[in-house]
Amino acid sequence: MTEAQTARVAITIPAFQAAPSVADVVERSLRVLPEVLVVDDGSSDDTAAEARRAGAEVISLPANRGKGDALETAFGELFGRGFDAVITLDADGQHLPEEIPKLVAAAAGADLVLGTREHLFEQMSRVRRFSNRLSSRVISILAGRALGDIQTGFRWYTRRLIEATGFPEARFEAESAVVVRAAQRGLRVVTVPVRLGFADGRTTSHFRPIVDSLRIALAVTRARFEGRR
Repeated sequence: MTEAQTARVAITIPAFQAAPSVADVVERSLRVLPEVLVVDDGSSDDTAAEARRAGAEVISLPANRGKGDALETAFGELFGRGFDAVITLDADGQHLPEEIPKLVAAAAGADLVLGTREHLFEQMSRVRRFSNRLSSRVISILAGRALGDIQTGFRWYTRRLIEATGFPEARFEAESAVVVRAAQRGLRVVTVPVRLGFADGRTTSHFRPIVDSLRIALAVTRARFEGRR
């Protein structure tokens, strides 16, 4: 078996206002791995209660702080307990827990695995398809290597990667910036195509196109210059 297959691995699900979907995602994740941590990012609905009912451990943040902060909370907790790697997936059902073995198989020798969706871009709305392609192209240039889908939140992170790069950004920009930091530090980033529950997540995403796109642009530029220094 590979090192990735013998590693101690947990799943984390950052969740905000996800009461209708989070329980199903948790239940299916628990069929793949026994450790599932949901970070409820200040939801006002029953997200935390539904996640606990389905069998997850839950950390509830007192206010909505953003996906980056939710993931940083999970990394601090899980890597602090001695886990070697953490798999992240969204709470809305777009990411299929049944696809996790693909990330594990691709993780041999890798520090970061991206479960990519570029083969499904044609199923997305025109605006979302254009946004994903443009952002991935720009961030690939800053990272210094071609990556077809950098916005995916379905990922494998190693302890080594988080210790080397940190995870300082608070919101969606954190997932883009960490790719640039990883590439700049010579860490191995690999991609693997995955199936999705649904291709276009506009109705379930909390992404704000203008504000969050500006945050991403600033974060990846800052990460690029950090690497240069």
